Amino acid sequence: MAIRSSRPVGAMSGVALVVVLGAAACSNPATPASHVGYCTRGAYLGKASFYGLQTGPTSTGLGWLLSCQNVPITPITFDEHFKVEDGSAILARDNLQIAFAVHVVFKVAPERVRDLMEHFALDLNNPVQSAYAHYLKEPLRTIARAELQKFDSFGIKDNIDGISHDIDGRVKALAANTPFDIVQVVVGNIQYPKQVADAVANKMATAQNLEQQDTQLKIVQKQAEQRVAEAQGTAEAQRIINATLTTNYLQHEAIEAQKAMVGSPNHTVQYIPVGPMGVPLVATLTPHDGHDVTK
Repeated sequence: MAIRSSRPVGAMSGVALVVVLGAAACSNPATPASHVGYCTRGAYLGKASFYGLQTGPTSTGLGWLLSCQNVPITPITFDEHFKVEDGSAILARDNLQIAFAVHVVFKVAPERVRDLMEHFALDLNNPVQSAYAHYLKEPLRTIARAELQKFDSFGIKDNIDGISHDIDGRVKALAANTPFDIVQVVVGNIQYPKQVADAVANKMATAQNLEQQDTQLKIVQKQAEQRVAEAQGTAEAQRIINATLTTNYLQHEAIEAQKAMVGSPNHTVQYIPVGPMGVPLVATLTPHDGHDVTK
């Protein structure tokens, strides 16, 4: 009797163990917003298989051996620097070494996440970075070098918008039919050799000095014009005054002055009429024979 009853107990224990192990292998992977989850189903034997894509925020629901690698689908910026220190700076057409940077903005196309994970990403834990390094980085740098080397050193700065446009077009053509959706490629942070930068600074300082001197010259010219105008005004005023200082006018003014003096209580005036009709004489007296006409 005891032996017969032990078999069902052992069978139940085995079933319970399977249930426990199965439950432990179940999961509910979640994907956050702005991400697409690349989900696979694992296996105790063999390799994992593709399960499906899910766009966050969501989760797969409870499933056996499920896992998801979440891939961001928002724009990402990568900066490529071309430095003198590491020898990556370019030689412009006039053989001057130019340092600069290229900034590429792209995002992963949501519907191409499976393609990214299975054909472009070398590191599934960092799929976007590894895919960029594997597929876009070196071609982008090669294109940037080729476009900037078409110009001399100062031509690069003067044509920076056109250069960025040409690089942008070539990189977008390169990324066509790939998971990479190129938003924009821009060239910036152009750095000239020290001797060139110093020469430019000196040129700008000289231009500023010349501009200041030109301004000062214009100020002096304006001041001279103002003085000429003032002199002309003074001369014109003197001409008008001389034209109006007639004998009759001066006699009239003298009479008015005498009238004012007569009405003043502060002093006594003795009036001696000496001119015609009893008015003062207004004339220029010339001495004769050395006699002082004022006596």
